[in-house]
Amino acid sequence: MCLSIPARILSINGKMAEVSAGGSIFKAGLHIIEDARPGDYILLHAGFAIQKISEEEAVETLRIIEEMNNSLNDI
Repeated sequence: MCLSIPARILSINGKMAEVSAGGSIFKAGLHIIEDARPGDYILLHAGFAIQKISEEEAVETLRIIEEMNNSLNDI
């Protein structure tokens, strides 16, 4: 099973991007997606962008993750 998280591309340098996910900044390889641009949302897995996604998908997924995290904190 794979786990990926939505991230927003902040900047691109060659095949590497700086991305923001959950308030943290990460490096992400862009080797397996095409036409990535700053502002795009991607799924980040093991340091690689594995798929571009819409902003709506990213926001909804992050909302669900936040909801799950809050539920765990209430235990």
